Amino acid sequence: MDDSAKIWVEGGAGGAGCISFRREAHVPRGGPDGGDGGHGGDVVLVCDPSRRDLGALRGSKHFRAQRGRNGEGSNRHGARGENLEIPVPPGTQAEAVDGSRIDLTVPGQRAVVARGGRGGHGNRRFTTSTRQAPRFAERGTGAESDWIELRLKLLADVGLVGLPNAGKSSLLARLTRATPKVGDYPFTTLSPVLGTIEGEDRQAVLADIPGLIEGAAAGAGLGHEFLAHVERCSMLVHLVELAPAAGDPVANYETVRAELTAHGAGLERLPELVVLSKRDLMPPAEVATALAEWEGRLGAAVLGVVAVSAATGEGMEELRRRILADLPEPAREPLPAGAVEAEFEAEHRVYRPAGEGGYWVEREDDGGFRVLGRGVELLFERHDTGNEEALAYLEQRLTEIGVIAALTRAGFEPGDDVRIGDQEFELHV
Repeated sequence: MDDSAKIWVEGGAGGAGCISFRREAHVPRGGPDGGDGGHGGDVVLVCDPSRRDLGALRGSKHFRAQRGRNGEGSNRHGARGENLEIPVPPGTQAEAVDGSRIDLTVPGQRAVVARGGRGGHGNRRFTTSTRQAPRFAERGTGAESDWIELRLKLLADVGLVGLPNAGKSSLLARLTRATPKVGDYPFTTLSPVLGTIEGEDRQAVLADIPGLIEGAAAGAGLGHEFLAHVERCSMLVHLVELAPAAGDPVANYETVRAELTAHGAGLERLPELVVLSKRDLMPPAEVATALAEWEGRLGAAVLGVVAVSAATGEGMEELRRRILADLPEPAREPLPAGAVEAEFEAEHRVYRPAGEGGYWVEREDDGGFRVLGRGVELLFERHDTGNEEALAYLEQRLTEIGVIAALTRAGFEPGDDVRIGDQEFELHV
């Protein structure tokens, strides 16, 4: 199973606004009619229950949404760029470009990982009573883009854990309709397998986690990547071979417990039902003695101890009842703090500068001034400071939002250099 993938996601850039004027013989007083540019598309993860792993994303590492179309004359707005949807299996976790955590668990759930840019306004938008023929328009803004990592964690209620060849696959095949590969050699199971136990009023999803060995939490054997699948589980069924070919049952049990603790994420605190497997290989009297010893050793630290045989079916009905009875309610953990619920596309977005006033002023070593703040930088990103009318409009906006006053308090004088984002210009206000 492909449990992780690293991909490049990039929203579509916003389209530019249009500079246009209506000129028709029968319209003596035309005027600006430049349309707005379209917004760029977003890159969206979509929870698709038909997907089983992230393997398909490894071959295509770059995902770009469509850019917005530029505005045109006659008040024609540019078309919005189409979103790029990436189907992922339930249980996928990721972190969006803006840092928000995403946890996709419900079929159809959507989450934006890279937002498209905003389309620029056409010159018609800048018409006022004193500016009746604006010869400037806004550029579209750039989109979010970055590498993001996706990780898949199975949506299972119960995790079957134990050393290789403890009998987990055989147990899962007996308890559910799952058909895992069963073999008489270690590491028969190379990827997690799911199965479902049906009860009268509830069901439980079991995950057969590939066998753990000492050092698994640090990447030994099949590695700690499989331990991550247990993080979503509400309880553990820990299989211990009653008469292992190698090693001591108690030592084997402690090895797996140590790896659960070393992995972290609270796995060692999950409710645990201990299952002594392959009871058909021991006389009934020895099985009864082993059960008593294990119950005395573990006591209230576990939910209980059950001895079973996947070969003969002994103890299976009791195990099924115990799993359904002991499975905590609710079976699912809540979404982690900051995780994103199903998010649907909003046509209108509001961009607000962060921090007090949304900006601050710094004097630089060469005597110039730099204005910092995403809101102000975005304003200048959208306009051409080489256009005199656009620069006059920007100076007016800087005055209205208080930037000129802040520059003056910092020692600014008309004609000094001002830098905002990637742009540098002389300000004469």
